[in-house]
Amino acid sequence: MPLRRLEPVVARQIHLVRHGEVHNPERVLYGRLPGYRLSELGQEMAAAAAADLAGRGIRYSALYASPLQRTQESAAPVAAALNLPVQLEPRIIEPANHFEGQRMREALKQPANWPALVNPLRPSWGEAYKSIAARMVAAMNDAWETAALLPDGAEGDIVMVSHQLPIWTTHNFLAGDRLWHDPRQRRCALSSITSFSRFGGTFVETGYTEPAASISAHAVDLGAV
Repeated sequence: MPLRRLEPVVARQIHLVRHGEVHNPERVLYGRLPGYRLSELGQEMAAAAAADLAGRGIRYSALYASPLQRTQESAAPVAAALNLPVQLEPRIIEPANHFEGQRMREALKQPANWPALVNPLRPSWGEAYKSIAARMVAAMNDAWETAALLPDGAEGDIVMVSHQLPIWTTHNFLAGDRLWHDPRQRRCALSSITSFSRFGGTFVETGYTEPAASISAHAVDLGAV
């Protein structure tokens, strides 16, 4: 009797999507400040990420986004493409930052800001990297356990629209790498998609793509701080 060929099984995944470019003509560090929306280019980037997800031939069961305007706007085309509602997830928000509202080059010259720079390993200017990683992984685990089943009872993939620092910190934490880093060296481009699957209760990175790479070449605000 001939052996039956087995099709490869694609594991269920969580996809962490970074928001698109932000309209930031004053070039300040905006952090959690309200009113920072996507630029026109950022809207194109978000649409590219949505198209990439929709074109993967994957079924999705849940879509989450951080409460900030730029992530909500980036989640909107994903919601339309995947026919899913956007669920609010505060734990995947951008960390608060001492330098919010300031231009970094000018802020670093001001002695009043220097105490915030004393410990870049924590970092002293904002939320500790360990805290960021803990809340991100907790949100991922909860989404994995509680996302609604598809109509046929199957479990679909999950999308979470977040920010560069939380996504990169999650990558480092789950890879067992050090959490402190040079912000300019993060591998987390605008509207990029970092994917994870869970094996034995632990998340493992399974992929990284930049669907908006050609658009990002024209970006002005890259958001790294």
